[in-house]
Amino acid sequence: MPRVWDVPVRDSTRVRDARVAAEDAAALAGLDERRTAAAALVATELATNLLKHAEGGQVLIDVVASPVLREGREESRVVQIAAIDHGPGIPDVPAALRDGFSTTRSLGAGLGTCLRLADDFGLHSRSGRGTVAVARVGATPRGDGTPAGPAVRVRADGVSGSWSELPGPGTQGGAVPGWSGDGPGDGGVPGREGRPSTADDSPAPVAAVRAGGVNIPYAGAECSGDAWAWVRAGERVTLMLADGLGHGPEAARASSTAVVALHRWAHLSPAEVLRQLHDALKGTRGAAVAVAQLDLRAGRLRFAGIGNVGARLRTDGTWRHLLSRPGIVGVHRPGTLREEEADWADDRLLILHTDGLPSRWTPPSEVGLPAADPAVTAAVTIRDASSPARPVRDDTAVAVLTPTPPERP
Repeated sequence: MPRVWDVPVRDSTRVRDARVAAEDAAALAGLDERRTAAAALVATELATNLLKHAEGGQVLIDVVASPVLREGREESRVVQIAAIDHGPGIPDVPAALRDGFSTTRSLGAGLGTCLRLADDFGLHSRSGRGTVAVARVGATPRGDGTPAGPAVRVRADGVSGSWSELPGPGTQGGAVPGWSGDGPGDGGVPGREGRPSTADDSPAPVAAVRAGGVNIPYAGAECSGDAWAWVRAGERVTLMLADGLGHGPEAARASSTAVVALHRWAHLSPAEVLRQLHDALKGTRGAAVAVAQLDLRAGRLRFAGIGNVGARLRTDGTWRHLLSRPGIVGVHRPGTLREEEADWADDRLLILHTDGLPSRWTPPSEVGLPAADPAVTAAVTIRDASSPARPVRDDTAVAVLTPTPPERP
């Protein structure tokens, strides 16, 4: 079942809760002692920052799929730690990521520590609206026993301009450990940290797309009735979001069943996937399910959905609704399933969401979001659609599909 640790950080006692949750998630992900300690420290630092700079916020810890799929390798699972607040924002994000920087007379090691320890780290901050930080910690991805090093994408104003790539602190010449430059002079230049080393002969990543998501269980429950997953079959990459009917363990069982079945049927079209999921979910409560599939070779996106799971595609600066058919997968399937199609390009951005979001929400308007970490975009979507006075009203999940920026793997 989709186990999610939702830790509201309102006082210092909850910092320990965030650390323990990260340790539990690391055990679920099968991390060793060293990487478990890294996840625990990242969670501690992010929770502490919420208290210091935003008068509190929310830490979400989950075990998720890697944001980059690698052909020929079993899907890896990583601990994702997201911190969300509605605070004043960070006026100078690059400075805040440097060790020793502080606005509260502390050691100033919080974000710099997260940047060093996480396998990848993304941050979005907007003045007057708040900050989102997402860190992922997985098993050591390199054979020499050292972590691959973070690739961080940050955004300070949240309104205009492009996202920035920053090298990890403490690296020689600004270079990120485990990354090699494109050529002479490239190492360590923000925005040009280079491609990953291929010395370990690891399989090449999917070149065109990344995915990520954020999942919030209703009322602090241990499991969420929502679940997202993505898989690859040949040149087809499929992103699915499932919302089990209601919430609680039985809803989680339905959405988890959909995730397991997706891995078996990922070679089929979205409409055919839904037909197979309908049979797989019989005997459960059923679920609303959306399936988006990108043909990497053709550059075409196909979508089909059943039930109240929303989808919006950003094309040429405007948002387009992708429509699902009424019904419940596993209970009542419509007789015909219509697929929508669209071209995929470097500026595209796809957001799938469950009905935990308010019925009327505005997609994020920042022009640089296709370059952002997809989980950061998901968290920003949830943050901006809700507030302390208008919390989410059900299990809430947002899954995002984005292009891979040219300088990233």
